[in-house]
Amino acid sequence: MEKQEKLYALAGDVLLSKMNGGDYEVVKEHYEKRLAEFGPNHRGVDWPNQHDLERRFAVMLDVVRTRAGSVCLADVGCGVGLMVDYLTDTGQRERFNYRGIDISEKMIEAASRRHPNEFFEARDLLKNPIQEQIADYVLMNGVLTEKLTLSHQRMADFAKHIIYSTYGLCRKGLAFNVMSSHVDWYRDDLFHWPLDECVSYLVKNISRHVTVRMDYGLYEYTVYVYRDAI
Repeated sequence: MEKQEKLYALAGDVLLSKMNGGDYEVVKEHYEKRLAEFGPNHRGVDWPNQHDLERRFAVMLDVVRTRAGSVCLADVGCGVGLMVDYLTDTGQRERFNYRGIDISEKMIEAASRRHPNEFFEARDLLKNPIQEQIADYVLMNGVLTEKLTLSHQRMADFAKHIIYSTYGLCRKGLAFNVMSSHVDWYRDDLFHWPLDECVSYLVKNISRHVTVRMDYGLYEYTVYVYRDAI
């Protein structure tokens, strides 16, 4: 166990050294422009339609293995808090102890106005990491789907680092989605991460207990990473 922890820490140090300042903030600026243009709704967080967003929420929540009792949930990249709306609309809100985190203060301000009784926090987890496990499960919905002007390699470095950071927040499991490389055509602004590259990184640096979902009809895949085997 001690050897594994040392390797885990070393992997984090190596990834941190690759990150060049805050060039990934171009993604934050992109989403803030969408929020200013469309308001606090699915288009304001750059999802093309409500139906697909709700489908993603359902798949994200399937990372939760237990079907009984209260679950502590951290929503990283929570945007304007649309996950809270989904939980409420589907009758699941009371089941989850929810915490929303986003790099954008503007997003968090909008989320707090929409849901004043929920816990939201503006925080860059790479520059200001949380050094403890804060939730049973951590979700990252849409954080790794758009790379915009970043190169593929720069986005891959960011993906590895933020996965490493957010996995440290969970006691049981992490869920995230990326665009699939098995598509009819690529978009230069999206992050199409080959599945083998993603899983190889996870197995070598995070956990061997990995589930991949590609069964929900969108040109992406969702990954569940668990601390323990079933």
